[in-house]
Amino acid sequence: MRICKILGQVTLSQSHESVVGGRFLIARPLTGEALRGEPVQRDEVVVVYDELGATDDLRIAVSEGTEATMPFRPRHVPIDAYNAAILDSVSVVQP
Repeated sequence: MRICKILGQVTLSQSHESVVGGRFLIARPLTGEALRGEPVQRDEVVVVYDELGATDDLRIAVSEGTEATMPFRPRHVPIDAYNAAILDSVSVVQP
């Protein structure tokens, strides 16, 4: 699971019938440095399926791969990243 920041929303002209009711968001995975408030930015973005109603600039917990499809079992869905939680706050503890 990764922590990501929402950048925006994906607009689809058509969607697969198994993902009706949610929407797709564009999110950037955050590094440890970024979570500590340091100005570090990755170029990577992911498209995340969202049923929780997350909005721009929020931090979310994203599950990917096979784990992303678990909320839909036994149905098969065409997603690779799922918004598992909207995060109110994130605390980074230095070892």
